[in-house]
Amino acid sequence: MIIKSYELNKIDVNTNKIFLMYGQNEGLKNEITKKYFINNFKENIYRYDEKEIIDNNSDFFNGILSRSFFEEKKLFIISRVTDKLNNIIEEVIEKEMEDITIILNASILDKKSKLRKLFEKNKKIVCVPVYEDNTQTLSVIARDFFKVNKISISQETINLLIDRSRGDRGNLINELNKIESYIKTHKNVSSEEIIKLTDLAENYNVSELLDNCLSKNSKKTINILNENNFSFEDCILIIRSFSNKLKRLQKIQKEYQKNKNLDSIISSFKPPIFWKDKDIVRKQVNKNDLEKIEDMIFKTNDIELLIKKNSENAINIVSDFIINTSK
Repeated sequence: MIIKSYELNKIDVNTNKIFLMYGQNEGLKNEITKKYFINNFKENIYRYDEKEIIDNNSDFFNGILSRSFFEEKKLFIISRVTDKLNNIIEEVIEKEMEDITIILNASILDKKSKLRKLFEKNKKIVCVPVYEDNTQTLSVIARDFFKVNKISISQETINLLIDRSRGDRGNLINELNKIESYIKTHKNVSSEEIIKLTDLAENYNVSELLDNCLSKNSKKTINILNENNFSFEDCILIIRSFSNKLKRLQKIQKEYQKNKNLDSIISSFKPPIFWKDKDIVRKQVNKNDLEKIEDMIFKTNDIELLIKKNSENAINIVSDFIINTSK
């Protein structure tokens, strides 16, 4: 059955045991997972990637079938889920196991998706579409934070925070957490201090690198890679920033297919695109069709997993991916 993300408080987690969350709003998915599940389990939480289960599903089934005196309830969180997991989930549903809760975290699932259809039609399992936040939603989150913490703040500063978070709830929450830590040792905080406390969601070199990559300027892309000594943390930032840029490009390209006035789409886009970035975005739209963009979005997910498993080789993995994409 389908449940809206804001209706989850109506769900009885003792009755409904298997949940599918799909969409690109990772910040909201993390928030839901923590609020409704992790906070209720605290222990006996097991995390899997889809590939791990497909490669060794016996280990997964042993985990959900085994019982222990010390493990009354178990929570299984499975990431990067696709239709490849459909048959395994059908088998799990048939077993009707107690004291087991499973959360499936998927990216985009279209209407033809077998997994999505399975969850939408079966009343025993829950399907939660997770849509991207807009500027208004993020503004409410920020205003509520400052209101609770009794901090006087201008809408202009809130807009700056939202812009710096690049429209991502997860980034915004991270910036608000920095402010919360600061006010624990300071009675007051000014708008100027907030601006100093918060960071851009991506640094200039990373942004320039990815802009040139998506514009198919391979020579400039390679020069930036050669001129920078990126760390493992930078590699994670590059891939996540790339994902954010691709998602923005995906939205613009979808609108462009409906309305051929690209300048109008870019000018009215939310969150706003800075005037200095408009030309580069226009070039990226013309260089990348929708199919190519969506393929790159899925590849960035795989690359992030790969570099986490091979941290010592992260820069080589990311560099090869960026260079090949820029061609």
